[in-house]
Amino acid sequence: MSINTSVAASGTTSNNSVTILLGRILLSVIFLLSGFGKLTAIAGTAGYFGSLGLPLPTVTAIVVGLIELVGGLAILVGFQTRIAAWVLAIFTVATGLVAHTGWADQMQMISFMKNLGIAGGFLVLASSGAGSLSVDAKRG
Repeated sequence: MSINTSVAASGTTSNNSVTILLGRILLSVIFLLSGFGKLTAIAGTAGYFGSLGLPLPTVTAIVVGLIELVGGLAILVGFQTRIAAWVLAIFTVATGLVAHTGWADQMQMISFMKNLGIAGGFLVLASSGAGSLSVDAKRG
């Protein structure tokens, strides 16, 4: 396995693939935990989604849980990373617009801005790809 390294202007070696892997791990954790939580507590998730006025709250809870869990797994292992990153970027912005628009509440504004930051990370990942430490690199 070759690891893509570059020498920064300071003369230190940076490891792009390890950095991308760490980024993938950090981006995936919230989606893995959230998706698993939704899928193991469908009734509670559906109740919350119903209170937001979302249609078919049980179906929506299952779909959202699967997007988070499967998307998080894809990002974690680096499988179809560019597609998964685009899907999760769009999903994360949409989630912010559905669940975090009470911007008069500072916590809602922070949550919305967090979603935008996460989406930005996914867009960078969609652009850069998964790196050499990924399923994508092994397949390709």
